[in-house]
Amino acid sequence: MSDAGHKQAEIKAGPLGGARRGWPLLSLVLAALLALACAAVAWHLRGTVPLWLLASGGVLAFLGLVVLFGFIAGIVHIGPGDRNQAFFNGLMDAMGDACVVTDAKGRAVYGNAAYLKLVSAAGLARLVGIENIYTGYPEVARPIYRLSQSMRERRSATEEIRLNAGSSAAGAKTHEPVWIRISVSPIETEGGAGHSLWRHQDISADRAKQEGAFSHLQYIINYLDQAPAGFFSADAEGRIAYINATLAEWLGLDLEATTGGALRLKDVVSETGAKLLTGIAPSGEATLTELFDIDLKARDGRIMPVRIIHRTGPDKDGRLQPSRSLVLPQSAKGANAADTAISEARLSRFFNTAPMGIAELDGQGIIRNANLNFIALSPHAKRGAALENLVTPSQRAMVRDALAALSGSGAKSIHVDVSVISDPPRSVQFMISGHNDKDASFLVFALDTTENKSLEVQVAQGQKMQAIGQLAGGVAHDFNNVLTAIIGFSDLLLAKQRPTDPAFADIMNIKQNANRAANLVRQLLAFSRRQTLRPELRSLTDVISDLGNLLGRLLGEKVELKVVHGRDIGMVKVDVNQFEQVIINLAVNARDAMPNGGTLTVRTSNASISAQQSGELSMPPGEYVLCEVEDTGTGIPKDIFDKIWEPFFSTKDVGKGTGLGLSTVYGIIKQTGGFIFCDSVVGQGTVFRIYLPRHHQDKAALEEAREERPEIKRADHTGKGTILLVEDEDAVRAFASRALASRGYTVLEAASGEVALQIVAEKGDEISLVISDVVMPEMDGPTLLKELRKRGVATKVIFISGYAEDAFEKNLEGELDFAFLPKPFSLKQLAEAVKDVMGS
Repeated sequence: MSDAGHKQAEIKAGPLGGARRGWPLLSLVLAALLALACAAVAWHLRGTVPLWLLASGGVLAFLGLVVLFGFIAGIVHIGPGDRNQAFFNGLMDAMGDACVVTDAKGRAVYGNAAYLKLVSAAGLARLVGIENIYTGYPEVARPIYRLSQSMRERRSATEEIRLNAGSSAAGAKTHEPVWIRISVSPIETEGGAGHSLWRHQDISADRAKQEGAFSHLQYIINYLDQAPAGFFSADAEGRIAYINATLAEWLGLDLEATTGGALRLKDVVSETGAKLLTGIAPSGEATLTELFDIDLKARDGRIMPVRIIHRTGPDKDGRLQPSRSLVLPQSAKGANAADTAISEARLSRFFNTAPMGIAELDGQGIIRNANLNFIALSPHAKRGAALENLVTPSQRAMVRDALAALSGSGAKSIHVDVSVISDPPRSVQFMISGHNDKDASFLVFALDTTENKSLEVQVAQGQKMQAIGQLAGGVAHDFNNVLTAIIGFSDLLLAKQRPTDPAFADIMNIKQNANRAANLVRQLLAFSRRQTLRPELRSLTDVISDLGNLLGRLLGEKVELKVVHGRDIGMVKVDVNQFEQVIINLAVNARDAMPNGGTLTVRTSNASISAQQSGELSMPPGEYVLCEVEDTGTGIPKDIFDKIWEPFFSTKDVGKGTGLGLSTVYGIIKQTGGFIFCDSVVGQGTVFRIYLPRHHQDKAALEEAREERPEIKRADHTGKGTILLVEDEDAVRAFASRALASRGYTVLEAASGEVALQIVAEKGDEISLVISDVVMPEMDGPTLLKELRKRGVATKVIFISGYAEDAFEKNLEGELDFAFLPKPFSLKQLAEAVKDVMGS
């Protein structure tokens, strides 16, 4: 470096080189004190010393003081040059790279020898920053701009720039391109002056090495691409990281479209084959090499039988590395090949396509080989995993005990029923047997019994519900007879009392509580599907709209009601009163599940159930009308979810619920011919979905017919005529007889069907109406009706029963000329029914 260059560098390095510091304030104080002392001495000696001597001494003293005070202030340096500055210059030159220090505005304040040489090569006569060196070079302008932005934001940054051969830019060469790396880093100091260090490096040699290595790698890849065998590499998630040109050509794939993880194993192998190749558990064991005989899928749909030599291994952390898989084509053998010539490949295919899971275990219970069906049982079913890890923790001891028993006792096989970990969980039966192969100690045959277990649970639940229904129906029938007598005799007593009589209120309480009991019995009959329904074609839109105000009052102010009607909703055949009861019961349950408020949504729509959906929902395919009742409540816990339809099951406090709400809903929907399903998530809410068969009928014509139908109201319940009353319950018969007699009728009583036939034989011409119970010993009501018709008796008949009308209609063999009055009934209801039938 020239002397001028050194001087320039040293001048600029002053603030950064660590020059010696002085004490200017102290030097000024000392100078003032000495000046006063000299003045005092001169004044004292003014008469004894010549003036010229005093003047000479003053000049010499002044020069000495200037040097002394300059040294103290750090302005004058005595001795060799500043060692700190020299050390700093040497340190920066030893870095080898061109370095320059700039201030906060980008102005150069220091440059080492290599940088001054770079500045000189750029044809500049003064120290400037890198931004100024490359001004006017478009290929460098953008990276330099980004570096300048980083400098101003006090961030470190690096850019690699290619200078073309023959460029006039600083650092370029005439016959070859040059790669340079320019970096900038902030210099943090106490004063915070905002200086930055720029480095300029020639990295052409490093780039040449990288390009050489890349060329060599490309050379190797070309060899692999043109190899006479297929090759691919796939990671544990099934993404193909590399596929060679040979395999891509076999499969008809565009090699360019297979890069970047765009190709997956399932694109070239069946889904089960992909699971087979990726079904290995990560472990710290050595590299594993396996053989698989599977089929590949070409782009045009061709199936290509191949043998895959599949090698996988873990990294230092135990994670699976991408595979190295060699693909060898195989010629498919005909089905008529001799049995003795079955190839190893065909045996492998039989193993992998077996209809049950098969696995080989070593002596420690580790899966060494498994077919596709076994791997599909659970995400944990992988080669290298322990068999016990597939099952739930509570059942792992069973698997260990089974393996230990086979090892110690010499037993041939052991069956173990377990639940494997999957989503959803699966029920599996393991048939484990000993195996004397050198690589395997046990053979495991796994049979998925999930569907069988589910069917067993459904059948058991169905039988349970049927048994409860039969019991509930029988109890309800007997209660209806008792309640008919209680309500009836209460009516007879009330007819003789005035409202002001003391006993009137007591009798009314008896009747009201009997009616409450009758409501409970009706709910039991609804669950057992033995209540009487009066179905009619209606639109659910109209039914739910009519319920809107009532639901609003039931839900209260905290719960918001939303009703969403679908378009062109089909007609359904329902008993309107009973369906309203369904919606009310569901709404009340939803309200109780939202103590802090929420939203209840009632939604209707048309639904078409396909054959596939019918299997999933366990209902016939066809056209349905769907009604959804959805809340945002607490949800139903899993441990009680299977019990919600059972009668008398309730989670409410004692006295706040009968436990018959949902069982009533279930019975009504089933008796209507529909289906109901429930989905619930704890903390999110519950939705009930009701599917009712859709009926196609002109809605306008239906409304017109309904409007034309007059409503008959009768105030006079008296009449004349002879009525044959057939009832085996004495209390019911006594009440009905007195009630009819009080309305002007002549009543003939019979305790059984046989007695009734005798009375008909004697007084058949006098009898105007027969009222008969349905369920009676020896001869029931339907049998009595058939006997009457056989004998030519055309008398009108009213059946009374605690069961539903359709429960005995099937026994009448087409005899539809009868009326029906369900128990329990009041005096007024009995009189109205008799008046209507006799007057029709």
